[in-house]
Amino acid sequence: MEEQGETRKIQFTGKSSYIVSLPKQWINELGLKQGDQIRMVRKGSSTLELFPPKFESRTQKKEDATIEISEDEKAESIVRKLISLYFLGFRTINLKSKNGRLDPSQRNTAKEAVKRMLMGSEIISDSSSGITIQVLVNLLELSVDGAFKRMIHLAKSMSNDAILALKENNLDLAQEVINTDDEVDRFGFYIIRQLKIAIQNEHFLKEMGFRNARNCLGYRLVVKNIERTGDHAAFIAKDFLEFKKPIKKEILNKLQEMNNFSLTVLDESCLALFKEDYYQAEKTIKKIEEISKYEKKVRDSSKSLKDDEEIYRVRRLSENIRRISEYASDIAEIVLNMNIEKTLKKME
Repeated sequence: MEEQGETRKIQFTGKSSYIVSLPKQWINELGLKQGDQIRMVRKGSSTLELFPPKFESRTQKKEDATIEISEDEKAESIVRKLISLYFLGFRTINLKSKNGRLDPSQRNTAKEAVKRMLMGSEIISDSSSGITIQVLVNLLELSVDGAFKRMIHLAKSMSNDAILALKENNLDLAQEVINTDDEVDRFGFYIIRQLKIAIQNEHFLKEMGFRNARNCLGYRLVVKNIERTGDHAAFIAKDFLEFKKPIKKEILNKLQEMNNFSLTVLDESCLALFKEDYYQAEKTIKKIEEISKYEKKVRDSSKSLKDDEEIYRVRRLSENIRRISEYASDIAEIVLNMNIEKTLKKME
């Protein structure tokens, strides 16, 4: 059935019933037949939603999942399983031990993962025999765009604060940057969960504002790039905590200029994404090439350095900032791929 819809006449049958025929293609695609029941839900004053029972039964299987943990299972394995089930859209996740009792360290691992990584999740049952996690967040309470904008804001703040920590010789601020990386990841995990649900449910796909399932893949790639932006801001902060030595003011000023440019093009790439603007994305990709000028300024300002350790640090800081601009370029490329067909249609 075409996305723009089609018009069908309302007909009157019997003494009090009105009927509208359903598209044959839609019936065939869902494997429905005469006599099957379809649930109707009224949305507002002018919208009815149709839910085929076979489709509902498939989605209901996502309500509950149970993980059995072996006695010697490592923390990273437990966390990976929790994240995977969260991504798959399960509303309740049960963690149980194969031998009847969870090790205290395994329980702490699960509880810490829920707190740090799984947005909208709460532990509703906790004992030595097992843990039950409930995903409470409603699909539309926090939109994908809303979560994504918050994620971008956090990643940008991390990058700015990492440079500020260097300038102010502020160890506490550097540690806060590293802690914020968990928040960026939480929003990323939440968005991925929503995207997976949208791909499996056409109704939610439209509710979330996506034209098609392919755009979900584009957003998934964008999320990964924003996560990596936060990671590189954290690397800058970790460098400072590791060496605990200031960097020359002149070099820091050049690094800050480079960082400001990288965040500007990141902003422009994400704006092109939200506006679905192919031409803005093209301009941004071209603009990002200017990062080499800022990188050269950093190199020139560091030529006076004699200490190999300092030279290495400046080079590493510069590389982390450059990577942020590369992620901005990747996002702009994704925008091109997501919107090329729409752009070509306008040119016809």
